[in-house]
Amino acid sequence: MNRESVLTWSAIVLLGGVSAGLGWWLGQRTLVPAEKPAPPGMTVTKIGELAPNITLPDLRTGEPVAVTGPGRVRLVNYWASWCGPCRKEMPVLDAYARQQGGNGVKVMGIAMETPEEALAFLREVPVDFTLLVENPGPGDSSVQLGNLRGILPYTVLIDADGRLLKTHYGAFPDVEAVQAWARP
Repeated sequence: MNRESVLTWSAIVLLGGVSAGLGWWLGQRTLVPAEKPAPPGMTVTKIGELAPNITLPDLRTGEPVAVTGPGRVRLVNYWASWCGPCRKEMPVLDAYARQQGGNGVKVMGIAMETPEEALAFLREVPVDFTLLVENPGPGDSSVQLGNLRGILPYTVLIDADGRLLKTHYGAFPDVEAVQAWARP
């Protein structure tokens, strides 16, 4: 290859890299919504703070279940059946939950839709971890736990004392990614 060919290919590769980076940056700026303020009077939990007491109905039984408070470390995932990334993530979270057993991180999913919609989805994609349900809205518990962008899936990690440790926007691609993120 002569010098001109090397320079031409180098310029093409450089231009491609710059274009890809610019495309990614613009995509992030336009696809990820900006944070919205919480409703008046609502306190949004910050990393390191105790999460408020949140109790929601179990999706399958309707019985109240504490989401926050002292206990095991909890990974709480907000999802909906209409959310494509959520649908792909549910088997990943189920596999992670099975690895944790009865003493590891407790995985809890909160369906942000009607119980009927969530149960219909679970007939297609069954999971064994704890599933709760909540009506989505500007003051739902995901907002209380930091989801000011209104994005699903949204995941939080709560320590054994009930403190908010971490938040995560978007789906986890595999169990290894969940394991890496969920380390306190």
